[in-house]
Amino acid sequence: TLGEVQQLYLSNNGLQSAEIEVLSKSRCLPKLEKLFLNHNQIDDTGAKMLAESTLVRNLSCLMLEANQIGSEGTKSFATSLNLKKLKTLFLDSNPVGPEGAEELAKSTCLPALTELHLDSTAIGDQGVKAIAATQTLTKLNKLYLCSNKISNEGAVALAQSHNLKNLNCLSLWRNE
Repeated sequence: TLGEVQQLYLSNNGLQSAEIEVLSKSRCLPKLEKLFLNHNQIDDTGAKMLAESTLVRNLSCLMLEANQIGSEGTKSFATSLNLKKLKTLFLDSNPVGPEGAEELAKSTCLPALTELHLDSTAIGDQGVKAIAATQTLTKLNKLYLCSNKISNEGAVALAQSHNLKNLNCLSLWRNE
């Protein structure tokens, strides 16, 4: 059995919704704490299946970089009651968009989140301003926002944010 597995690496396997559905229904990984699904083909449907699955209840880290997760999939994570223990969320290189960033910023379902990776997610100033104004993601200490076309407007919102006072790492490189 796989009952003792704490970390599962399924990166770069071409996983799509059908495979994520099978994984989401799995009951053989009760101690899973870190799940790496980066560089696959997971879309909003697959993201919703994951978010609704009991498989993710004990996760502290969820790596979803370089998939096809948009604002609806991001909303599924932001509203999931199964991710209360999640500390690190990687959504880099997904089409999250400003709407997805807004969903994350208002989430009350991610109380343990301390590290958020949103590099290359097309969130722009609108998404950055939402994150800067968050009332719920106040435990964030690492925030990655590279390559999002953030202007001075977004940078000023971050600099003036009273809600991100626990940040000790802020990455903003490659913003035009």
